[in-house]
Amino acid sequence: MGKRDDGFHNIETIFYPLPLYDVLELIDANETTLTLNGLEIPGKIEDNIVLKAYNLIKKDFAELSPVHFYLLKNIPAGAGLGAGSANGALALIGLNKKFKLNLSTNQLINYALQLGSDCPFFIMNEPCFAAGRGEIMQPVPIDLSGYKIVIVNPGIHIPTPWAFKQIQPEKPKKSLHETVMKPVEEWKDVIRNDFETPVFKAYPDIEEIKKHLIDAGAVFSLMSGSGSSVYGLFKKDVKLDLNLIDNYFVKVLNATSEN
Repeated sequence: MGKRDDGFHNIETIFYPLPLYDVLELIDANETTLTLNGLEIPGKIEDNIVLKAYNLIKKDFAELSPVHFYLLKNIPAGAGLGAGSANGALALIGLNKKFKLNLSTNQLINYALQLGSDCPFFIMNEPCFAAGRGEIMQPVPIDLSGYKIVIVNPGIHIPTPWAFKQIQPEKPKKSLHETVMKPVEEWKDVIRNDFETPVFKAYPDIEEIKKHLIDAGAVFSLMSGSGSSVYGLFKKDVKLDLNLIDNYFVKVLNATSEN
């Protein structure tokens, strides 16, 4: 919706939790460390958001003892699926429980916002309309229990700062908050992702994935966040015949009304 004076962007978006998980374990240790396993995470391990979450809490709770984090990555990093943000939020929740810090949900959300704009969502972890940087959240009663969700990631890493520099956001003609509560069949051509235009131009393979999902019978398809993952919503009784490239990350998930 536009760049703010603090350098961030005002956004309007829908967050929806999926049954797709990384695994984070924390145990007592002599020093605070992080072990990674599973899918690769770019960058230095000391810059991982999980350790940033610990250091953030440590500033206000100096008595916090060291922990060893073990992170099993099942969700690709830099894929527009919020996996890193979820890891940071879960670290905050885990530390709060382990050390009985008695932090409220609002306090956890405030910590999460210091880690990243979409981290607060993973504290709430329920379908919501989000504005501001992503921290102004309003639950929305989205029921996708009649659909299966196909997520496809081609292994392309889209740097979020680059993506934000490319977009020219426009205020939607129809309220996103109102539109998303209508039947899914009415979302097409109304709900859009401003990141798609520049990302599709730079990475045509991502646009091809969206077209492929629609041709395969998706009722609705959109790129997730700043990419590069694309999702499609299919009626549960549709027989999937995707024929996607073998090295793509593909997950077929059953949505539930409780998600």
